[in-house]
Amino acid sequence: MAIDEQTLNNNSSPTEEKEIDWGEVSIGDDVAALISAGSLEKYGFIPFEVVGDEVKVAVLDRDDLNTQNALRFFEQTSHKKSVLIDIDEENFAVLLRRFKDPSVQIGEALSSYEETARAAEEEEKRRQKQLSGAKVEVLKDAPVAKMIEVIIKNAIDGGASDIHIEPLEKNVRVRYRVDGVLYNSLTLPKKLGPALVSRVKILSNLKIDERRKPQDGRFRISDLGENVDFRVSSFPTSYGEKVVMRILDTQTGLTTFDKLGIEGRDKILLEKIIEEPFGIILVTGPTGSGKSTTLYASLRVLNKVGVNIVTLEDPIEYVLEGINQSQVRPEIDYTFASGLRSILRQDPDIIMVGEIRDEETAELAIHASLTGHLVLSTLHTNSAIGAIARMLDMGVQPFLIASSLRLLMAQRLLRRICPDCREEVTELSTGAIDTIKEELRKMPVSALKRIKNFSGNSGEEVPIKVYYGKGCNLCQKTGSRGRIGIYEVVEVTPVIGRMIGSGALEQDIEKQAVEDGYTTMKQDGIIKALNGETTIEEVQRVTEDGSGEEAIDTNSP
Repeated sequence: MAIDEQTLNNNSSPTEEKEIDWGEVSIGDDVAALISAGSLEKYGFIPFEVVGDEVKVAVLDRDDLNTQNALRFFEQTSHKKSVLIDIDEENFAVLLRRFKDPSVQIGEALSSYEETARAAEEEEKRRQKQLSGAKVEVLKDAPVAKMIEVIIKNAIDGGASDIHIEPLEKNVRVRYRVDGVLYNSLTLPKKLGPALVSRVKILSNLKIDERRKPQDGRFRISDLGENVDFRVSSFPTSYGEKVVMRILDTQTGLTTFDKLGIEGRDKILLEKIIEEPFGIILVTGPTGSGKSTTLYASLRVLNKVGVNIVTLEDPIEYVLEGINQSQVRPEIDYTFASGLRSILRQDPDIIMVGEIRDEETAELAIHASLTGHLVLSTLHTNSAIGAIARMLDMGVQPFLIASSLRLLMAQRLLRRICPDCREEVTELSTGAIDTIKEELRKMPVSALKRIKNFSGNSGEEVPIKVYYGKGCNLCQKTGSRGRIGIYEVVEVTPVIGRMIGSGALEQDIEKQAVEDGYTTMKQDGIIKALNGETTIEEVQRVTEDGSGEEAIDTNSP
């Protein structure tokens, strides 16, 4: 089927629009199964009612070419003819939220599950069998599979990074992590817990009868033609098994330096040093700060036909075409250290080690860099310069660190302000202004020039304007949508190298880095806050060092 011009232009009338009370429109399971919410938000239309071989579709702009093309594709895949009805943006947002709500679909699947379970139990009693055969089939049956499908689909459409299925004392809780924060999504009956966990285990090729120890696996689904990988971890708790699914969307996980928020001098340095033939680049930060994403972005730049790139990861999060990726397995003594020895016999040009955890791995990485390889890896430290002390604590000699390190980079992730409801803060506290000004005074002019509406001319004052998210339908009233990184990058120049080799104090090395143009993560965050990308509260929350500085208070209206 195809949508012709007459359908697009004449398929609705003012009378039709007035007859529809969008507040009363519900999205049935038959409609929700036709398409995912992600494409609806992107292309501006929502199917809401199936009548025979036709489906009523609310559309924002029927003249938009992208919308027209998406509707044609929708008709081809759903085998339904679209009846288009115009809708305004406010009602569209309300209808989209209703489309994303999994409670209706979960409720229907739950009813079907209970009916199937009762029938299975009755069959068991009749046949006088133990609780195994028929019950196992229940776990694999359509209702449980439908619940997992809805949970996963809702997480993808909502931009979640993780799905938690957690057994509690009286029920099972499903939570999503969105932009670094966990939100409750569903509460289900306690008896569903084992069935949901078993279904996820089947998808991940894990042992469904092993409930005493943790297991790790992964699976892949196709969503709107794009592959989405899931990293799965099961974990025994006092109330049963918990499952966490990490969503590894290749479209969002494999990105560029610009989209990550690496800007100015930091970006120039990173782009320069990853093109060098040897040396070590270390990315530091706590778990969940985006270190792996930064390494993957670097590997995408380096991935060329004439280069042999080999990685050691735990686990492999994103599969990169043309790169030799290997997952360590400590249970069979395949560790970062033993794998690194083998990699050096694979004629590599570039090596990525997921994490340097011990002296042996650190010394092997240093040996690789000194013998003509570029090595990328991560460390768990609070700051970029802190990586030097961490390697010294591992037992690595200072002269080896000085001769091999080329770049140190620390990062954190902040929530972005929703661009659709961003507003300027009208009253900024004196403490906040003083804190911002103090950090601005420490920054080099090259960093200040990144601030919008500031040229850096002599005598010109930096405009201090910060913003917040008021909350709208598109960001679920949270005021934030997505995340952005803040960074500090230290180039290990010959001067800093000599300081490391001679055992200089960390504060002396930082002083030299400042003279070289270095800016801290807090300063990078303040620049992003002044540019309206994040809030000043987010900067303070993530970079708070516990030194007793006055907390920033924006007094947002």
